[in-house]
Amino acid sequence: MATAMAVTRDELTPAQLRAAARASEDPAQVRRLLAVALVLENVPRQQAAEQCGIDRQTLRDWVHRYNEGGVAGLQSRPIPGRAPLLTPEQKAELKALVVAGPDAERDKVVRWRCADLRAEVARRFGVEVREGTIGGWLHQLGLTRLQPRPYHPKKDAVAQETFKKTRSAKLAGRRVVREWPIRPVGCAGTGSAASVHGGVVQDSGGVRSSSGPYDAAEGATVCRDANNPTCRMSC
Repeated sequence: MATAMAVTRDELTPAQLRAAARASEDPAQVRRLLAVALVLENVPRQQAAEQCGIDRQTLRDWVHRYNEGGVAGLQSRPIPGRAPLLTPEQKAELKALVVAGPDAERDKVVRWRCADLRAEVARRFGVEVREGTIGGWLHQLGLTRLQPRPYHPKKDAVAQETFKKTRSAKLAGRRVVREWPIRPVGCAGTGSAASVHGGVVQDSGGVRSSSGPYDAAEGATVCRDANNPTCRMSC
């Protein structure tokens, strides 16, 4: 049976260790500090381990870590994950490749896609990954996917500008007239958006000539517009 390891550091008292545990944001470090505080108070190792929910061997390991590194030595150590597939230098090369753009003659494409970059990474670095992994790498490198407008290689910029100018001039000299059905409209003050003057029905939507003013002899009700004495239109 292994002998109990004594705490060799004496710069902190059990009360100070508990204060450090209250200030810590690492739950695992809190448990370790409280366990060491119990050891400093000469609590039996088996009892101290049971109070902390651990075995005696784990308590011995924590005391050993505290003797070597103090309070900082009881912090949770980062767990190393899987090694990255590309080194920082390779990712920098990949970013330079994307920023420079493809060579139409060599790469047979006019813009990079994740599928194209996936094949390029496999060819250059010998790493096979999914297209989603390529997209994640580009995001980490600060690159954003842009979808450019289609560009025909034989387009003529001069012909485009000429077309725009001639069409603008043609539209400017063109008058659009909308046909509105003739309907009874009120004179001024009736709340209608239209008015009738001189046999022409004027509305906010367009202009349409009528057949002429209504006449009382034809059976229509005729009223006078105070602003236009000649108005004899049906209201």
